[in-house]
Amino acid sequence: MKQAQPRVRLPVFTWLFLALGLILPMQGVGAASSDIFSSTSVSAQLISAENGVGPDTGSISAGLHLKLGKGWKTYWKSPGEVGIPPSIDWTGSENIEDVDFLWPAPERFDAFGIENFGYHDEVVFPLRITLAQPGEPVGLAASVNVLVCSTVCIPQDFKLQLKLPRASGIDKNAATLISAYADKVPDNGATSGISVETAHLSRDMTALTVTARSVRPFNRPDVFPILGDGTAFGQPDIRLGDGGRLLWARLPILAAADDPQQLSVTVTDGDRAATFAPVLTDAAVPPPFTLERAGPGLADLAWIAAIAFLGGLILNVMPCVLPVLSIKLASAMQAREQSRVRVRAGFAVSALGVLAFMWVLAAGTLVARGFGLTVGWGLQFQNPAFLTLMAVILVVFSANLFGAFEIALPSSMQTRLARAGGGRGYGGDFATGAFAAILATPCSAPFLGTAVAFALAGRPVDIAVIFTALGLGLALPYLIVATFPGMIGRLPRPGRWMIWLKLVLGLALAATAVWLFWVLNGVAGIWSASSGAGVSAIIVALLSLRRGSVVLRGSAVMILAGVALVLTSFLSQSDVPTNRVATDWTAFERSAIARHVSRGEVVFVDVTADWCLTCKANKALVLDREPVVSALRAPGVIAMQADWTRPDEAISRYLESFGRYGIPFNAIYGPGAPEGIVLPELLTAQGVLEALQDAARVRVEAKR
Repeated sequence: MKQAQPRVRLPVFTWLFLALGLILPMQGVGAASSDIFSSTSVSAQLISAENGVGPDTGSISAGLHLKLGKGWKTYWKSPGEVGIPPSIDWTGSENIEDVDFLWPAPERFDAFGIENFGYHDEVVFPLRITLAQPGEPVGLAASVNVLVCSTVCIPQDFKLQLKLPRASGIDKNAATLISAYADKVPDNGATSGISVETAHLSRDMTALTVTARSVRPFNRPDVFPILGDGTAFGQPDIRLGDGGRLLWARLPILAAADDPQQLSVTVTDGDRAATFAPVLTDAAVPPPFTLERAGPGLADLAWIAAIAFLGGLILNVMPCVLPVLSIKLASAMQAREQSRVRVRAGFAVSALGVLAFMWVLAAGTLVARGFGLTVGWGLQFQNPAFLTLMAVILVVFSANLFGAFEIALPSSMQTRLARAGGGRGYGGDFATGAFAAILATPCSAPFLGTAVAFALAGRPVDIAVIFTALGLGLALPYLIVATFPGMIGRLPRPGRWMIWLKLVLGLALAATAVWLFWVLNGVAGIWSASSGAGVSAIIVALLSLRRGSVVLRGSAVMILAGVALVLTSFLSQSDVPTNRVATDWTAFERSAIARHVSRGEVVFVDVTADWCLTCKANKALVLDREPVVSALRAPGVIAMQADWTRPDEAISRYLESFGRYGIPFNAIYGPGAPEGIVLPELLTAQGVLEALQDAARVRVEAKR
C-alpha cells in the first residue's frame, strides 16, 4: 500500500463513540496492541481502541504511542527551524483503505537558540483507519520513521504490526489514552472558543502578523503557523488586549519556502487549540498599545534599576564615551575662571542632556515596539544617516579644537560648546551631555545587558525607570562636578600646555570620526563614507573662511585635509562585503549549531559589529590572543561569527531568544551545554577557556 501522508482532520464528534464504548462490558480478546519497539531514547507501540472488528465496523480508532526518554523530544508536523516529523508507511497492511494521521497540539522548544515544535515525555498520534472491507479482519503493518533529539539527534526506523480479528469489545485503557490525545488535536474553534481574525505576510516575506480572539481571556497563548516545507518561523512577539481576549502576534520568517502553500495557523492556550486557514489581508493590524503583561514587583524593579545605574556609571570609562569627555574637559578648562554658580549650572545642564537623550531613547523604544519593530541597544549605528551626522559633528569638533575657527557651532547641529560668562552656553552644555549619551550606545558594559534586556522586554514603566537609572549612572561625573564646582579650580593655570592638550583632544576626536566613517563604509559602502568625509571638509572650510584664515587655522585645515586623505585612501582599499567573516571564523547559521553539537563538537558564537567598540576590545584583548586563539582553532571546535554591522533579522531574533537586545554577545554550545553557556559582555581568557571545557566535557568523557 502506498504510504499515507499524515493529514489533519478535526475529530469533532468522530471520537464520541469511544465514550460510549467505555461503558460497554469488556468482551472478546484482550488488549489490542502491537509488540513494543524500545531503545534508550524512545519506545513505540501501535494501540487500538477496539479489540477486534465487529460485523458492521467500517473504521477503527488506533494510535501510535510514543514514550520518550528523559530529555528527549520528537516533532510536530511542522518541526520548526530543524527537525523531521514522524511518518508511517502502511505498505503491507491488510484491509486498509485510508489512514488519517492526527496531530495533537505541539509545544515550543528552544534548543541551541533554535525554535522547534513537538512533544516530550509521551504522545499518542490518533489514527482514524478506514477499512476497505467493513467487518473483515485487519492487519496493520507500519514502517515508522521518528526523529528523536536530545543533545544529539537519532533517527529511529522500526516496524510495528497489529492484527485485529473478527471480535467485539473495547480496550478501555487504550480507548482512554487515544481519546485523551484526540482531545488535544486542534479543533475549528467551535469548542475551544478561539478564532483567527486576520493574517498578513510582509511583502519581503520576513514576518507574519496574526490577530485572534477568544471567548475567554487567553492565559498562555502560542501561535504555530505552517506555510509549506522549508518555511521556518521564529519565536512570536505576542501581545494581549481587550481584557486578554484579543491576541496580536508577529512571527519572524527565518527561512521561506520556494513554493509557499496555503497558510495554516494553529493557536494554542493551555489545553485549548484551534487550527485555521485564514485569508491573507493586504495590511498588518498594529498591536494593541495597552500591553497587558504581568510586571515585576517593586523590589525587583528597584534591584534592576540599581544594576542599570551601575552599568551606566561603568560606561563612562568605556572607549565610546572618552572622546566626548574630552570635549567636556576642554570646556572645563575654559570654565576654570567662571563663577561657581556658572560651573555648577553648566555641568548640571550637561547631566540633563544625558538624561534627555535616554528619555528620547525610551520613548522611541516604546513607539518602535508598538509597531512591532525590532528594538535594541546601539541599533542606530546601523543607520547610515545617523553615522554620517555623528561623524560630521566630530570632525567639526576636532577642527574647533585644532583652532580652525573659534566660534560656537550652529544650534541646529546641537553641538554648541559652552562659552564663558553669565548664563550663556547652556545649549552647548546640554548638547555635550546628549552627545556623550549618544556615543555611549555602541558600547556595552558589565551589568548593562541585563538591565537593557529587562527594560526592552518589560512594561512601559520598566523602560522608563531603567533608562532613567542608566542615564543617572552615565551622568554621575557631571553631577559630581555640579555638586562640587570647586574641583574645577584645582586644574592647572592656563599655559602652553593647554595648546598641546587641545591638539591631543582634537586628534582623539578625529580618530573617532575616522572610526565612524569606517563603520559607515561597512554599513552603506564607500560612496556614502566618501560623501560624508567630503561634506565634513566643506563645512570646516566654510567655517574657517568665515573668520578669515590665519597661520594656525591654515595649519588646522592642512591637518584635517591630511586626515581626510588618509581616510579616503583607507576606505578606497576596503572591501566590505555584506556578510564579512574574519579569517578562521565560519558564518553564523543557527540551524548548524545543533548539527555540530549532535556530532560532539563545540560551537563558539560571537555576535559582533564594526560599530561595537566593546566587541573590538574583546577581540583585541581576548579572542585574537593566545591561549584563546589556539583553543578556538582546536579540532572539534567551531568558531562562528554573526556580523550585526548591518540590520539582520536572523541575528536580532537569535539575541532575543536569550533576552538580549545589544552586543557584544558570546555563547558556547557543546555536548555538555546544549542550551549554550552565555558569557559576560567583557570577556576574559580564563572565562572563555573554562566555558569551552565545560561545553566539551561530555564529549571528552565519552572518549575516555
